[in-house]
Amino acid sequence: MKEEIFTYNNQLSAKDKELCDKIARIIFEELVEAESKIWHSHPVWFIDKNPVVGYSKQKPGIRLMFWSGADFEDPILAIKGSKFKDASVFFNSPSDIHPIQLRGWLKKARTIQWDYKNIVKRKGILERLT
Repeated sequence: MKEEIFTYNNQLSAKDKELCDKIARIIFEELVEAESKIWHSHPVWFIDKNPVVGYSKQKPGIRLMFWSGADFEDPILAIKGSKFKDASVFFNSPSDIHPIQLRGWLKKARTIQWDYKNIVKRKGILERLT
């Protein structure tokens, strides 16, 4: 696991750390080509400098967010709004995570992407990459 993500996870409660370690391990295994870093205070993975997946601690639990998740067509992923294409799911226990399901979402994150890295240049307009 990358040191800064390891450090982020270690600052969490034991239960949340275990949950985030499990998420991170699966993401690192599935998105081997992705760059990861702490971005806006939480772990995020990028493909070609475009954010695709990240997680953060929030009141309802650990939020796993996919930047282009609205187009995954999965009813489990909650869509927050219509301006952006993000969707997320909350976990409260490591047992909530189903590795096969998460790997499926990560495969979609690789193949379904909107161009977030150029959103400022395009004045808030998203374009589909894949």
